[in-house]
Amino acid sequence: MSDRKATLRRLGPVLLAVLLDLLGFGIVIPLLPYYAESYGATEQQAMALMGIYSVAQLVFAPVWGALSDRIGRRPVMLVSIAATATFLTAFAAAPSLLWLFVFRALHGAAAANISTAQAYVADVTTPEDRAMGMGLIGASFGVGFTLGPLVGGLLAQYGLAVPFFLAAGLSAANFLWAVFGLPESRPVGEAGSARREIDPRRVLSALTHPVVGAALLLTFAATFAFSMMEVAFGLVAEHIWFPDLTREDVAMEVGKMFGLIGVLGIVIQGGLMRRLSKRFGEPPLVVAGYAFQVLGLLGLAFAQGGWETWVVCALLAIGSSLANPALQALISKGVDADSQGSVLGVNQSLSALARATAPWVALFAYGVLRSAPFLAAAGVMFLALLLALPATRRAAAR
Repeated sequence: MSDRKATLRRLGPVLLAVLLDLLGFGIVIPLLPYYAESYGATEQQAMALMGIYSVAQLVFAPVWGALSDRIGRRPVMLVSIAATATFLTAFAAAPSLLWLFVFRALHGAAAANISTAQAYVADVTTPEDRAMGMGLIGASFGVGFTLGPLVGGLLAQYGLAVPFFLAAGLSAANFLWAVFGLPESRPVGEAGSARREIDPRRVLSALTHPVVGAALLLTFAATFAFSMMEVAFGLVAEHIWFPDLTREDVAMEVGKMFGLIGVLGIVIQGGLMRRLSKRFGEPPLVVAGYAFQVLGLLGLAFAQGGWETWVVCALLAIGSSLANPALQALISKGVDADSQGSVLGVNQSLSALARATAPWVALFAYGVLRSAPFLAAAGVMFLALLLALPATRRAAAR
C-alpha cells in the first residue's frame, strides 16, 4: 500500500495538469458547432473546424513527445499549457470565421501534449503500476468529459463565447499550477541524453514493432470508431432523439449523456483498473473493452432516445474505460524508457489522424442514413476486436 501511495504522490502533479487541460477541452465540445454557426459557418464548415484541431494534433503530438525526450517533460508541458490558454482566449474573441480556423488549429497544436503526460506517467511508475497510471490519465479525461460539457451548456445562456473564456481561464490556472507544482520526471542530466528527431523511419519502426505496432493500429481503429460516434451523436440527438427541443436543451441532454460516460470512466479507470489488470492482465481487458464497444455502437444505431440510449452509453463507457488504459500500458511496456515520449507521440498522432478523418466519414455516412455512422463505427470496432485477439496473445507471450 505504501508503494501505491508513493506512486500516487508522484503522479499527482501531472494528473492535475491533465485534469485542468481536459476540463477546459470538455467545456467547448457541445458548443463548437453552434459557435461556428454564429459566425455564419455551414454544417460542413463546422465539421471542418472540428477536424482541423485534430489535424494540428496529428502534426504536433510527435513533436512534443520527442522534444520531451530531449529536454524533459516539464518545459514541454509549461510551453504547451501556456499556448493553450493564449489560443483559447484568441478563439473566444476571434473577429471572423477565418480566424476561428486559425486559432482552432493553433489550439490543437498546443493541446497535443497528452503524449508528454503519458510519458511522464511512464517515467514515474513501475511496469506493474503502469496500467493504473494510464488509467488515472483516462480518469482525468473522464472528469473533463463529465463536468466540461455540462458546464459549457449551462454557461451558453450567457453567450456562446463565455464558456471559451472560462476554458482559457482554466488553462491559465493550469499554467500557474504547473510552474509551481509540476516537477521534472526524469533524472537530472538524462532528459537531454538521447537524440530524438522526427523521422518517418521512426514511425515505420514503431508500426512494425512486433507488439507496439499492432497496438498502434488498434489505437487508430478504436479512436476512429469512437470519433465517428462523437460527431454523429449531436446530430442524431437533435433530429431523432430530441427533435422538439431547442439546440441549447439538446446540448444539455448530450452533456448529461457524456457525463454518464465520464462518471463510469472515473470509477473504472481511477478505482478498478489496477485490480483488474493485476487479476486478468492487460490483453484480456483490451479484448473485453472492444466487445463492449461493439455492442454499444450497435445499440446507438437503433436507440430512440429513451432509457436504451443511456444503457448503450454505459456500454461504451465501460468498453473504452477497460480497453484504452490497458492498451496504453501495453504500448508503454513494449518500448525502452528513452523511447517513451516518441513512441507515445506516434500513438497520439494516429489518434489525431483518426479524429481528423472520422468527422468527414461520419458526415458523409449521416447524409446517406442517420444511423449509418454508428453502424460504420461498430464495423470498424469489430475489426479492431478481431485484430486484438492475435495482438494481445503475442503481447501476453512476451
